[in-house]
Amino acid sequence: MRFLVDAQLPRRFCEWLTEAGYDALHTLDLPLGNRTTDNEILNVAEREQRIVVTKDDDFVQSFMITGRPASLLLVSTGNIANDKLEVIVKDHVAEIVHAFASASFVELGRDSLTVHE
Repeated sequence: MRFLVDAQLPRRFCEWLTEAGYDALHTLDLPLGNRTTDNEILNVAEREQRIVVTKDDDFVQSFMITGRPASLLLVSTGNIANDKLEVIVKDHVAEIVHAFASASFVELGRDSLTVHE
């Protein structure tokens, strides 16, 4: 499973996914870094078959209206310390991966994982 982590999330998010055995890329790894446009993020995600990981509602709107990105992980924890976010991600990574076996839009909250049908 391959992920593309958006700018609002820490680069360490990629490390947590990589430690769990997944391929993860952060926008900072792209040529324009965190200045990469949403459209280019969508293009990279499509080209490389990556799940976009974001806090940005713009990607939710794009997903709902155009079906882009093909797969979306929305992190809806609100403002949270990175160490607490790390615990949430590590506690739910197996569930996240399992959810994407049958869904295209998954939401990670502070206390739950929601699979949108």
